[in-house]
Amino acid sequence: MRKQLFTFLASCLVLIIAAAPRGAEARAFFVFGDSLVDNGNNNYLLTSARADSPPYGIDFPSHRPTGRFSNGLNIPDIISEQMGMESPLPYLAPENKGQNLLNGANFASAGVGILNDTGFQFLNIIHITKQLEYFQQYQTRVSSQIGEEQTRQLVNQALVLITLGGNDFVNNYYLVPFSARSRQFSLPDYVRYLISEYRKVLTKLYDLGARKVIVTGTGPMGCVPAELAQRSRTGECAVELMRAASLFNPQLTNMINDLNNQLGSNVFMAANTMDMHMDFVSNPQAFGFVTSKVACCGQGPYNGIGLCTPLSNLCPNRDLYAFWDPFHPSEKANRIIVQQIFTGSSKYMHPMNLSAVLALESWT
Repeated sequence: MRKQLFTFLASCLVLIIAAAPRGAEARAFFVFGDSLVDNGNNNYLLTSARADSPPYGIDFPSHRPTGRFSNGLNIPDIISEQMGMESPLPYLAPENKGQNLLNGANFASAGVGILNDTGFQFLNIIHITKQLEYFQQYQTRVSSQIGEEQTRQLVNQALVLITLGGNDFVNNYYLVPFSARSRQFSLPDYVRYLISEYRKVLTKLYDLGARKVIVTGTGPMGCVPAELAQRSRTGECAVELMRAASLFNPQLTNMINDLNNQLGSNVFMAANTMDMHMDFVSNPQAFGFVTSKVACCGQGPYNGIGLCTPLSNLCPNRDLYAFWDPFHPSEKANRIIVQQIFTGSSKYMHPMNLSAVLALESWT
């Protein structure tokens, strides 16, 4: 019975999206987090965490680098595309004003984590506390255009995506041997601390009006080309980083369940990006990839050393590679992830996928 209801709701969504208004009338979309979802905010900062030079953006519609850590579209772009919305502009972009603000905003910044000391080595980045401050500032700016009540409705009805956690391990706890955080916490205690801090972030998002929030877990951090290059001898995923992911992701889902119960509503949706990634990491050929170990753009073992630059090795067909650069999925891999966000089973999306949320919303 549940499966039949799910199929019915998913079918309804196809009709809803087909009939949905496009452009300015579509719902707003707000994005928070790190380089997996940054649309170019770091272009406007003095930071080393940048993707504003070729070959980044080689498959973007303009074929130019935009600040996205991708060969083309990233996850927020593809969600926007699927929903018939404009992809939100980086909040710091000068053109993000007037009518453009009503589409929402992308506050994400490459290098950030749940903790404000994560990514310190990148210098100027927009830590999550600052991203939330910008969200408040955004609402003040929009209120001056359309009034407080209309702004409240815009935010309440918006879709929100937040992607944090990976950098708290890769660019904090495991950044160097005997890092400050690894001396302070055992791994299980560190994970519990991260979850408690993440809960505060999500609660603040709710307090600021977010009511439809996709929260992604970490991917298989030990399997990305950068970690294979540094920690793997025969191509196996790095054990400690996989252990970290296996501790973090279930606790994140449990925390989200608890938070939803506390709020009396399914405000937050947990996206199991670990399993979404592992599907094509463990069996790349089934998804049309030739490899999930070697990055398309990079150098050294697995093309996993250093940054993707004009001097890097570059694969001729990005659709054959699960990873674009040492850390980030290719556009094709991002499309697989977004498909699961929309239609994935309870293995991938909890308590329900985005299609089911939007279908239910249309009947209320």
